[in-house]
Amino acid sequence: MALLQETDYGTPQVKSDKTVTVEIDGHNISVPEGTSVMRAAAEAGIPIPKLCATDSLNAFGSCRLCVCKVEGKRGTPASCTTLVEEGMKVTTQDEHLAKIRKGVMELYISDHPLDCLTCSDNGDCELQDMAGAVGLREVRYGHEGENHTDAPTDDSNPYFSFDESKCIVCSRCVRACDEVQGTLALTVEGRGFNSKISASMGENFMESECVSCGACVQACPTATLQEKSVIEHGVPDRTVLTTCAYCGVGCSFKAELKGDQVIRMVPYKDGKANHGHSCVKGRFAFGYATHKDRITTPMIRENITDPWREVSWEEAYSFSAERLKAAQKDYGIKAIGGITSSRCTNEEVWLVQRLIRQGFGNNNVDTCARVCHSPTGYGLKQTFGESAGTQNFDSVMEADCIMVIGSNPTDAHPVFGSQMKRRLRQGAKLIVVDPRGIDLVRSPHIKADYHLQLQPGTNVALINGLAHVAAKEGLLDEEFIKTRTDTASYKEWKTAILDEVNSPEKVSDITGVPAKDIIGAARLFAAHKNSAIYYGLGVTEHSQGSTMVMGMANFAMATGNIGRPGVGVNPMRGQNNVQGSCDMGSFPHELSGYRPVGDDVARGLFETKWGTKLDNKPGYRIPNMFDEACAGTYKGMYIQGEDVAQSDPNIQHVEAALKALDILIVQDLFLNETARFAHVFLPGTSFLEKDGTFINAERRINRVRPVMKPATGKHEWEVTQDLGRALGIDMGFNSASEILDEIADLTPQFANVSFKVLDEAGSLQWPVNDEHPDGAEVMHVGEFVRGKGQFVPTEYQPTPERTNRKFPLILTTGRILSQYNVGAQTRRTENNQWWDEDVLEIHPSDAEAQGVRDGQWVSLKSRKGEITLRAKLSDRMAPGVVYTTFHHPDTGANVVTTDNVDWATSCPEYKVTAVAVAPANHKSDWQMNYEEELSEYRKISEPAE
Repeated sequence: MALLQETDYGTPQVKSDKTVTVEIDGHNISVPEGTSVMRAAAEAGIPIPKLCATDSLNAFGSCRLCVCKVEGKRGTPASCTTLVEEGMKVTTQDEHLAKIRKGVMELYISDHPLDCLTCSDNGDCELQDMAGAVGLREVRYGHEGENHTDAPTDDSNPYFSFDESKCIVCSRCVRACDEVQGTLALTVEGRGFNSKISASMGENFMESECVSCGACVQACPTATLQEKSVIEHGVPDRTVLTTCAYCGVGCSFKAELKGDQVIRMVPYKDGKANHGHSCVKGRFAFGYATHKDRITTPMIRENITDPWREVSWEEAYSFSAERLKAAQKDYGIKAIGGITSSRCTNEEVWLVQRLIRQGFGNNNVDTCARVCHSPTGYGLKQTFGESAGTQNFDSVMEADCIMVIGSNPTDAHPVFGSQMKRRLRQGAKLIVVDPRGIDLVRSPHIKADYHLQLQPGTNVALINGLAHVAAKEGLLDEEFIKTRTDTASYKEWKTAILDEVNSPEKVSDITGVPAKDIIGAARLFAAHKNSAIYYGLGVTEHSQGSTMVMGMANFAMATGNIGRPGVGVNPMRGQNNVQGSCDMGSFPHELSGYRPVGDDVARGLFETKWGTKLDNKPGYRIPNMFDEACAGTYKGMYIQGEDVAQSDPNIQHVEAALKALDILIVQDLFLNETARFAHVFLPGTSFLEKDGTFINAERRINRVRPVMKPATGKHEWEVTQDLGRALGIDMGFNSASEILDEIADLTPQFANVSFKVLDEAGSLQWPVNDEHPDGAEVMHVGEFVRGKGQFVPTEYQPTPERTNRKFPLILTTGRILSQYNVGAQTRRTENNQWWDEDVLEIHPSDAEAQGVRDGQWVSLKSRKGEITLRAKLSDRMAPGVVYTTFHHPDTGANVVTTDNVDWATSCPEYKVTAVAVAPANHKSDWQMNYEEELSEYRKISEPAE
């Protein structure tokens, strides 16, 4: 368990094969070569006073508190910048050093407000601690001279305050913004006495380039940068270690509390995914967990036009069970099903898929994870034999060339994005493949070597073009291919890839990317020792999503970039437990561990454990569920933590399907868009109330620990289990840990996983079994999971969605830093101050052609529907392509998206929609109808007495 105050060793840990021994204050200490004297002393339990030093930042040597003496050397060097040497003798404390330190502290305190007793940082202030450590009792200089104690306070940021009067200009915040976050939004302005910290070009924090990651707040040793929650409620006094419930990075956090109130979320320094860093969402946007909109009591209604009625849990279960049984009685065993959530724990997801298979008697279970990332599972399974990412996040620090395809790490996975930027600033090469000019293309000290700004829908043609160049120019790794891959499949693939249809010139005609850039990028990737691919939904959410995943796997194998640190094919999962919800068997065709439901041996294990026969035929995917509902044959649905009425494509079809159901059960925190069509609302729990595990994009199994008691009175897994009892099955669990034990019993990749193991290890990357007792940071070392890697020819097939005179532009969609997915969480926080509406990014030339001005309301119309939103002129977009987000339900972005799907997995093609844009002076019919329905719904959504 984490301590409220973690040990700060002053300078970062050093890795070295060589160890040196030094004597510090008479103690012999052995440390890796390159370690600072300060850190060596701290590791031996010898604290040296410091202010500008912290172990998350490189040594700076400005505060002069950490002076020491080294035998045989002149002066009093800073211990943070002095590296150990074999046989070195160091003194960290004597009368002379004490006098220096006390004099330094006098200077600091002489220009600092003396309001310690009323200061918000009292008891958590390093300046206060260091004054005590050096024995300072009085300040000779007084406060009569010129000082900074009346300097202004910047309260513009909704989450933290910058009180300039308390700043000691240690530069820790500036260095954190540079070294940790990589935004470089802060600087030291002026010189000498006039030195001060400045955000961007003298702006306030809210107007500056600051992304509110909190690194500066974490680094600040005084109350200069302070969370407003601490200012209001005081310094926290206890902590619980848990895992963030936003994106797929899976950051570890210390939830710091006073009593039962969460005061702040502090990124955990030993978190293996985030190493003490955070983003604006994980660090600050946790207030939704206690938002007034939370529903904490079960509710039911006979019809979706009726008011909600608060009921007991037992009545909600009984009502649900009766309706589900009635639907099956009237329409057959396959008439009901459910959807698991990528935001819930593995244990909660496990029980929902078990309820459906055991209690419903069918395999009609699906998940939003399949909607987003099923091509990853299919493509990597075909080529490598395992359907998950190949590396840990730290692997990127050993990459020489990084290719980012259809992913926007700085917005969608910001903590990993910062880590990637650190490697790029160290000299790694960068290829960005994206229709949009994401921040990585050009930002402070970062510039992509190639931005392949392709037309949406042409990914496969591009990856084939890159492989064609590498194969034709002899840049493939023939030794790797010979020893690690299937010879016959390689020959077939190489013959296909060398076809002139994949030449840079032909591919340029298809993608719009200049042939010289295709050639240059291919050479860059293939020529480096370690080249890695990182990709996102811009790869998978296409009609050829699975083909593209196999194309990337082919390219990685052909260039020998699999099976060691610094390489790999790495999917960036969108939500916190996308990987876990897939691993748990939330698929209509697969059990946990990605074993087909038709596998008699695998299914037999479940049947024995659960004491019931299971269906051996695949069930409905989500699109099939909606189609069957509209056809009148699918009548009941249990949706756990997923808002399909906002997130799924072709919303009007989704709404029609939901309206056709006899029983819709929604389990969530809030009355979301889907709940408008529900008959039962079962309140869920936030991540601060959960007990279980999440699995991030690097296959890391992280513990999620309850910070507070469930506001509903029940853990979410208990609700599913109780619903099962009402249907006649008793799963018999008494704790979340028992559920994970069952998962381990039935899933080979988790064979040795338990709460106890995770609590001791911190976190582990599956597989965790007898073959990999400590997990596997890198997959496919020595050999692929399938044995020999399998090449698969990847013929480019154009998307069926085409532009024409009526719909001349292509719409693609994505996310923004401050908002998350459908916005249910972030829209209930101060993050709305950064992004309070979805806008349409459009290139100035397209805007001019359509008569559109910046900030003007425009109509966005496709073959499926029409919405209205505000235009934002942006040269991030290529001419012919427009872009929007889907965070706000009143925008209805998915009203216009098509129902085209990936050929192998039915993953929706969100990223390619032919549209027309025109000035508008009123909202679309869908939006006006939505507002009318929402108004009526609000009238009836207050529970009846």
